Amino acid sequence: MKRSSKSARAAIALGAAALCATGLAACSSSSDSGGGNAASGTYTWWDPYPQHEPSSDWAKRVDSCGSKAGVTIKRTAYDTTALTNQALLAAQEGTSPDVILLDNPAVSTLAGTSMLTSMDEFGLDTAGIDQNLLAAGVVDGKAYGVPIGANTLAIYYNKTVLDAAGVDPASVKDWASLTAALQKVAAAGHKGITFAGIGTEEGSFQFLPWFWGAGADLKQLDSPAAVAALDLWTGWLKSGYAPNSVISNSQNTSWEEFLTGGFGFAVNGTWQVTSAAKAKFPTGVIQLPGRNGGGAPAPTGGEFLTVPVQKDTARYTATKKIVECMTTQQGMVETANTFAYYIPPTKAGQEALLAQHPELKQWVDAVRNAKGRTSDNLGTKYPKISEPLWTAVQNALSGSKSPQDALSEAQKTASAAVG
Repeated sequence: MKRSSKSARAAIALGAAALCATGLAACSSSSDSGGGNAASGTYTWWDPYPQHEPSSDWAKRVDSCGSKAGVTIKRTAYDTTALTNQALLAAQEGTSPDVILLDNPAVSTLAGTSMLTSMDEFGLDTAGIDQNLLAAGVVDGKAYGVPIGANTLAIYYNKTVLDAAGVDPASVKDWASLTAALQKVAAAGHKGITFAGIGTEEGSFQFLPWFWGAGADLKQLDSPAAVAALDLWTGWLKSGYAPNSVISNSQNTSWEEFLTGGFGFAVNGTWQVTSAAKAKFPTGVIQLPGRNGGGAPAPTGGEFLTVPVQKDTARYTATKKIVECMTTQQGMVETANTFAYYIPPTKAGQEALLAQHPELKQWVDAVRNAKGRTSDNLGTKYPKISEPLWTAVQNALSGSKSPQDALSEAQKTASAAVG
């Protein structure tokens, strides 16, 4: 999730080379060359899904879009961090692939190096894409990619626990009603809520709905609204409504806690839908509430299709057909079904998905309320703000600093880093 300034790109390139040399970055089984061969009709595609092997439904979808474009796709999969590093290295060496499917916060990093083609230059119409989702790939007013789908956060609940505590999940409308529900759950002898407050990007990712839901802005980490959000979390720990384990919880470990059956609520993502359906107790989903009501904006997860600049501009014709194939309404629904957690980034795609899976209504609503972490034109400034933010959360949850002091320190650190 780390970003780099222009001055650090050489170091990142060397790091990428080291990753590939040590085997930590994936290398294609057929060739390590980035750019394809126009004469042979081979186009290169990189994505962050090494878990999806050549025989997977995902790989078959990518191949199918190549066939429809009249070309053969050579797909290479890297883990998320290695993909960004390898892309920067390829740009310097002039071996960029034709398409990169990229984690959305990394789009601004690559766009900042001038290695990506804007969607206007590429000739791809982005008008139908939900603007709150597209914004994660917008830099200085230009879109440098299109989302193939989005995932985000909401609150899962254990119906058995809530029934025993006399809590109607529909009563949770704002922070006060959620805290009241946690109090009832605790009084009934159960655990209240679990979430991920770990000192990594996952911690910031989980804190942002409360931060934004209070009306706070990432450009001012120590505002009264921001302090109120951190007061909420620390208050839950002090009252025993959340366990101390949240300080070190990742999203996976907090989910494992929820699956024990002892918690009333858990903050987690769309990617747990299948797991929740298989839980040993009935579950449901509600929106993350804003401080004073309404749905809080949760950060978007998910990847963007991006198009690196090519010396041979004739390649863009086939590349456009590939991208269009992946982003049709049908294609977006296929992606959602393939991954079982992606929500299409267009209203038409969302409605088509709901026609097949009406149980995803809460997740469609959550995605419609979601917000990109690099939105507000933060771009590569975001990680310089996020790390001080998650550090502040750690300091406050551990009790080493008050929420106000922790966030004041975070703002000073972020201001110095951003400049």
